[in-house]
Amino acid sequence: MKKVSSIASLLLYTASFGERGASHYNNKLLSYTVRSYSLLPSTTPPGMLVQYRKLIEQGKLQHDPYQEKVAVALENLLGRLVQYEKDMEEYHVKLANWEKNREDKRRKLLMEEAEQQQQQGGVWTSVNKHQKNLVERLMFWRKPDVEPGVGKWVSYLNRERKLDSLVGRCPTAPPAPKGLYIYGSVGSGKTMLMDMFYGATEGIVKHRQRFHFHEAMLKINEHMHRLWKNQVEEKSLKSGISSWIMNLPLDMKVKEWLAAEERYKQEVQMKNILPAVADKFLVDQQADNRGASILCFDEIQTVDVFAIVALSGILSRLLSTGTVLVATSNRAPNDLNQDGMQREIFQKLVVKLEKHCEWLQVESEIDYRRQIAQSSIDQVHHFWPLDSKALKEFETMWSQVTNQLGGQITSQTIPVMFGRTLEVPQSCNGVARFTFEYLCGRPVGAADYIAVTQNYHTVFVSDIPVMSMRIRDKARRFITLVDELYNHHCCLFCSAAASIDDLFQGTEEGTLFDLESFQFETEMEGTKLRRDVLAEGSVSSGGAPTGIVSMLSGQEEMFAFRRAVSRLIEMQTPLYLEGVRSLHPYFQNNNSKNT
Repeated sequence: MKKVSSIASLLLYTASFGERGASHYNNKLLSYTVRSYSLLPSTTPPGMLVQYRKLIEQGKLQHDPYQEKVAVALENLLGRLVQYEKDMEEYHVKLANWEKNREDKRRKLLMEEAEQQQQQGGVWTSVNKHQKNLVERLMFWRKPDVEPGVGKWVSYLNRERKLDSLVGRCPTAPPAPKGLYIYGSVGSGKTMLMDMFYGATEGIVKHRQRFHFHEAMLKINEHMHRLWKNQVEEKSLKSGISSWIMNLPLDMKVKEWLAAEERYKQEVQMKNILPAVADKFLVDQQADNRGASILCFDEIQTVDVFAIVALSGILSRLLSTGTVLVATSNRAPNDLNQDGMQREIFQKLVVKLEKHCEWLQVESEIDYRRQIAQSSIDQVHHFWPLDSKALKEFETMWSQVTNQLGGQITSQTIPVMFGRTLEVPQSCNGVARFTFEYLCGRPVGAADYIAVTQNYHTVFVSDIPVMSMRIRDKARRFITLVDELYNHHCCLFCSAAASIDDLFQGTEEGTLFDLESFQFETEMEGTKLRRDVLAEGSVSSGGAPTGIVSMLSGQEEMFAFRRAVSRLIEMQTPLYLEGVRSLHPYFQNNNSKNT
């Protein structure tokens, strides 16, 4: 183990970094390849290919023909997005006018029907003869009792047909440029290239989001939960009547009829929940939605049935409505679902990806993260083994960092998705400390780790054991933790039983899987989590949902291990540490408050 030296002072320097050096720091950060470009003060960000080649000239990157091929494709996409943004802005103006006109006409039709009821004194008489005959035929053909909602369905369809003839069809969106699906081995530069592209889109495309797989699935599930919850909540009739209806000079019964028609329209729109979630997933509905949309999606996986169904529904909706997708994965789309779960739904997703994305492989087998680490002088954030010397150095580092930040150690409670909270035993101004058992030995998951990474720029984790089949669930949680720490650009200090390369062992004994890492938690109601709902009626004798036990192959596990090792190595390099100050949400939020 190498002794503590310059890295500690580098971290302390970034932690105490003042506004005075911000300009110099951002220029220096240009050398760090991954996520810095979106933060550089420039009205016109440099092109994707310019960025990539400049880093090679500076010796910050090694030339790789496979990476350059992807960079060229991303540069071409960037050029097409300029015109596409303008086209989408014009389209959204036309769409907004069309929707307003249609809504005005729809309310006018509703009012005409309501006035007929006011004059005739009944709801049934307002239904025209055609509707009556259709409903009567349905009653005779199906069963004596009319099926609930048939009358509303008929009136809804007739109203929609009238609106089509009065207003005309919805404006057609301009064709979207093809996105990119980038796949390849660990450390080959997929995420780096995607993030360089994402940074270069600033000022070009208004609506853009970058998600890692864990974060995206949690957000999808959160939106689904909210929509379901709103759907099933019982509301009084009065509260369900819109203000525009309440103010009409009509009888209360007629107002109630109008409110019921309005609610039925919403129910029809909510019947397929995934498109509704997709519409909220990328663009804030409260914001101005004019312009194009880009989704950068890191580490696409199909780890369980929910992931396949959710990804298929969400991505299909987004791609069909003009969103440009740039995604990374370790596998080509055809190879994602090796266990054959929900084959028909998965195949539809593949067809969508083929239609809307160009597939590009980064064929290099070189792990560039490891290469960067080998060129660094010090690697001192991983203290091993768990002997007195290593533990003393770990404690010394904790004292140095916390003293520099004020020295007052407190416990905190931080919010987690779905209304939950997480207790943080020790914290100090953006720095937190945990034991391995506390973070990975309990039933916690990606939502908890995201909460930690969003609140703390530096995380200390002590007593990390060598991971094998014997503690496979803890190993999977630790891998998820590393993913989120890396994705949010946190600084990580570890005390561990072995070197980074020797942390994961025992894979010859079989595949590893962690049930908790594949259950995306919802707000607890009746102690049921999403995995319990999905597994109801199909639980194996061992208590695990059938189909989950065999969901991951040994190859998938080995990729996860290699990725975690690769990221742990990179997270100790000076280049990575230099990015903490500018890239971590803790500092970005504080900077925005100060400006």
